[in-house]
Amino acid sequence: MKTLVALFSLAISTVHLFAAQSYPVVDTGQIKCYDNRGEIAPPRPGQSFYGQDAQFQDHPASYSVGTNGLTVRDNVTGLTWQRSPDVDGDDELLRADKLTISQAEALPARLNAARFGGFDDWRLPTIKELYSLFDGRGTDPSGPSDADTSRLTPYIDTKYFKFAYGDVTGERVIDSQYATSTRYVGQSARGYGKIFGVNFADGRIKGYDLQMPGGGREKKFFVICVRGNPAYGKNDFHDNGDGTITDRATGLAWSKNDSGKGMNWENALAWVQAKNTEKFLGFSDWRLPSVKELQSIVDYTRSPDTTRCPAIDPRFICTAITNEVHQVDYPFYWSATTHAGFQGGRAAMYLAFGRAAGWMPSRAMAGGPPEKAGPRKGNLNRADGDYRYVDVHGAGSQRSDPKTGDPAMFPHGRGPQGDVIRIYNFVRLVRGGEVVKR
Repeated sequence: MKTLVALFSLAISTVHLFAAQSYPVVDTGQIKCYDNRGEIAPPRPGQSFYGQDAQFQDHPASYSVGTNGLTVRDNVTGLTWQRSPDVDGDDELLRADKLTISQAEALPARLNAARFGGFDDWRLPTIKELYSLFDGRGTDPSGPSDADTSRLTPYIDTKYFKFAYGDVTGERVIDSQYATSTRYVGQSARGYGKIFGVNFADGRIKGYDLQMPGGGREKKFFVICVRGNPAYGKNDFHDNGDGTITDRATGLAWSKNDSGKGMNWENALAWVQAKNTEKFLGFSDWRLPSVKELQSIVDYTRSPDTTRCPAIDPRFICTAITNEVHQVDYPFYWSATTHAGFQGGRAAMYLAFGRAAGWMPSRAMAGGPPEKAGPRKGNLNRADGDYRYVDVHGAGSQRSDPKTGDPAMFPHGRGPQGDVIRIYNFVRLVRGGEVVKR
C-alpha cells in the first residue's frame, strides 16, 4: 500500500512539473563561466562558483525570420514579433523612431489596419513577453560615457532583430529602452507614471518615468509589437503542500521559502550546493535560477507602496527586511546570471521583489541632469540635502550588484540614479523545467 501511495505521489509531482507549458522560459544563452572578477573554466560540483547560469540550458532560443523579412517568430514561445522598431521605414534606427507611450499604445492599431506582415492581431508586449527576447550574452557598457559600440554586444540577438545604441546626437550609448504595456502600480518620485521597459543596450529591466526630468518632455522608447500565444507570461501556480510551489505554465518548481538571509554571489551558489547535499525538501537538483527564470515569478500588480507586499504571488513566503531608510521592504534576489561588461564579470543580475531604490541627487529630483556614475559620500538619510532615497525603478526591476565587497563603499549607491548596492542578496531555489547540464 505504501508503495502505491509513493508511486501515486510521484505521478502527481511529475504532472505538476511536466504539464503542457504555455509559458516556456527561454534560455539566457550565457555560455561563459565567471568568478568575482572575470571568466573562468567551468567549475565542477563541489567547487566554488559551481551552478551558475552557463552550466545549465533550458529551452535554447530559436527564431525564424518571416518570408517578407518584416517579422520574427520565436519557435520556443510561439510569439511573433516585428523585426525592427523602425517606424518611418527608412531602414535606419534613429531618435526619430522612438515613440512616447501614447504613440506606442496607438501603434498596434496602425499595424493591424495595414495588416503588417500579413497579420491584424498585433499588440504592445507585456514586460514578460518582451523579456523573453533578453539574451544574456550581451556586454554592459556602464562606466565609460563614450563607449565604443563596436566593442559591445547588445542583449538581443541581432542576427534576427534590428537594434541600435543611443543616437550620438544628444543621447547616451545606453539609451535603447524598449516600451511595454506593463505600467508600474506605483508612481515615480516626481509624481509621474512609470512603465516597465527592457534596455537591450545595458541588460536591465526598469520602471521608466513617462516624463523626462523637468517635466517638459515625454520619455520616448523604441517599440516592437507582438502577436500570438496570449497565455505567455501568465503564471499557473500550485502549492504542492511540501514546501514547494510549481508553476504549471513554465514547468518550474520553486522553494516556497527563501534563504531567510542575504549573502554574496559566491556564497549563494555554495548555499545551493549545500541544499542539494542535504536533499532539501527531498530533492538534490536545486539551482540558483537564471535571471529569466527568476523574472518569470514576478507579479507586476504588486509593490510595497501600493499593495503593502512584495512583487510576488502570496503563495510564496518572502522575508521582510528593513531597508536603508528603515522602511519595511523586501529583498533583492540573486540570479545565476553574470552581468558581464567593461569591468569583466564582477557583477551578477538580481530581481528586486521590493523597492528598486536609488539615492537621487536633489538636482535630478528638481529636473536637472543626474550625476555621473560612481560611489558617493554622505550621510544615509532619506533626504539629506543632497540626495533623496526613492523607489527609482520599481518592484520587479532587474538590475545588478557587485558579486562581492562592502555595501558601505556605496553610501549613496551607484550609477546616474544612485542604484542602491546591497551585495548581500537573498536566494530562492528552483528546479525542474527541461534543463540539461552543459
